[in-house]
Amino acid sequence: MKWTSALAIYILFWSFSVFLVLPFGVRTSDEAGAERVPGQADSAPHEFNAGRIALRVTIVATVLFVLFQLNYYYGWITPQIVDRILPAV
Repeated sequence: MKWTSALAIYILFWSFSVFLVLPFGVRTSDEAGAERVPGQADSAPHEFNAGRIALRVTIVATVLFVLFQLNYYYGWITPQIVDRILPAV
């Protein structure tokens, strides 16, 4: 696999990982014991730390990408195996 293809796949894993990581560790103002700003939604996060979220996303994306690369080289899960497990309807 070319390095440009690997980079594009890593970027896809990173952008999908954002949606996996964002819901975890979110506390609302009520849960944090702070006052809400007038007009603030009940579900709005109390604090948003973009650096911490980016680090978590990078870790998750890297782990998933390494698993993808290992599967690519060693062929643990192939289309033939998936066809046997999930036959066409």
